[in-house]
Amino acid sequence: MSDATSRTLLPEGLRDVLPPDAGFESAVVDQLKKSFGANGYALVKPPLVEFEETLLAGMGAALSHRIFRMLDPVAHRTLGVRADMTTQIARIAATRLAGAPRPLRLMYAGQVLRVKGTQLEPERQFSQAGFELIGAEAGAADAEAILVVAEALQALGVEGVSIDLSLPTLVPAILAANPATHPERLRAALDHKDVAEIKVAGGAAGSLLTALVEASGPFSDAQKRIAKLTLPAAAKAAWQALAQVAEAVQAAAPTLALTFDAVENRGFEYHTGITFSVFARGSQRELGRGGRYALAQGNNGGEPATGATLLVDALLAVVPRPAATWTLFAPFGTPRSVVASWQVKGWRVVAGLAKVGDDTAEAQRLGCSHLIVGEAAKEISAKK
Repeated sequence: MSDATSRTLLPEGLRDVLPPDAGFESAVVDQLKKSFGANGYALVKPPLVEFEETLLAGMGAALSHRIFRMLDPVAHRTLGVRADMTTQIARIAATRLAGAPRPLRLMYAGQVLRVKGTQLEPERQFSQAGFELIGAEAGAADAEAILVVAEALQALGVEGVSIDLSLPTLVPAILAANPATHPERLRAALDHKDVAEIKVAGGAAGSLLTALVEASGPFSDAQKRIAKLTLPAAAKAAWQALAQVAEAVQAAAPTLALTFDAVENRGFEYHTGITFSVFARGSQRELGRGGRYALAQGNNGGEPATGATLLVDALLAVVPRPAATWTLFAPFGTPRSVVASWQVKGWRVVAGLAKVGDDTAEAQRLGCSHLIVGEAAKEISAKK
């Protein structure tokens, strides 16, 4: 391996983001923050690294297996690199902003790092952008979280957005009234939607759980099927709460596709109520997820909250790319006032740093589309 090659190698799951991709990603994140901010969410910037015990406090404990750890040479204490920003927002809300008026709306954007990627998401460092709505227990908060996500994606030009609703508390509520014969086998069967195994491992609840699996799909169809089932009281209340949220979302956004998965709970480690995953036409990957959870830090332990996190790296594949920006080459000696006059019009201007024999050739070499001649812009023919 050459020295040049060794200097370009990065650990598995990490990569450099080069032009123009880095600029595109930044623009997408800026637009997301603009959309969140228009709904009253204020930006906070937690640190990339925290003391391990604070990073893993409360709901953060569910992510313990995902974080990198290191020793702080100053404090001689173990530090953790954040694997998710939601837990940090929960800490800020429960401590630094414990006295702020509720409901509290906060948004964030930044990089996270995880010990290991997955088969579908091999990246270990990636960009998140999201928001949290803290201190509101009503279903209107859950509906707002879904609608804010949908509207943010619409503003980015993403087509075919669909929201997959789920309810991690539904199966436990059913099993509390009808214990499973083989709980571990049942959970695996539910994860794989193995109807035959669910009937066997579910015991008395097997038939009901099978019916729920078969009811999964477009929300309107699921609603009709589940209405025919006899659910235990707690499960029925949870379902009715989700149905009310879905109906509110449909009333506000009639064209937004809603689906329902009655038994999905993977990836929702700390959620306690209605959850959702975000998908769009043209991508097999999940674009984001969100849902209800409870703060469990500081003096506000158990405070209701909901929110959403978008995975920017996955989102970039479905956001339309902007048209190429025209770039002007300003030959060496061009007055800065002339450069500025084009910049205020939205042009990128690359200034020459030394006199050259052929300004047109130099502009082409630097990838510019136009050349400043006097105070005018001359289009450059494509290089043959």
